Amino acid sequence: MDGDPVEVGLELLAALEHEELSVAEAVDRIETVTTHPSVTREILETAETRGIIEREDGVVRPQRGTHVSFESQVVQKEGDFECRRCGAGLSTGHFIRFDSGDLGPFGSSCIRKVTGRD
Repeated sequence: MDGDPVEVGLELLAALEHEELSVAEAVDRIETVTTHPSVTREILETAETRGIIEREDGVVRPQRGTHVSFESQVVQKEGDFECRRCGAGLSTGHFIRFDSGDLGPFGSSCIRKVTGRD
């Protein structure tokens, strides 16, 4: 990943295709950006302050309604990668292009899970 982890995390939360998810599920997505607890907390708090999410009773509801465009924002690169979500070895990595930086690599099923397509 390149870019500021807080800004990348905010863009990821804004692009989730879920109507709602548990805080644990939101943290699972954020952990593709950072596993540092204070940065994770900062991402959640900033997302709530900026109106990107609403958080209540252990449930997170994305508010933006923008989603990752697989046609224009997801790029594939060939190489020797390890998935940021599951740790599997990859010969093709999927990367999400956000304004604040690229996030990845992910495998073909994990990219869908991270964005909320599955």
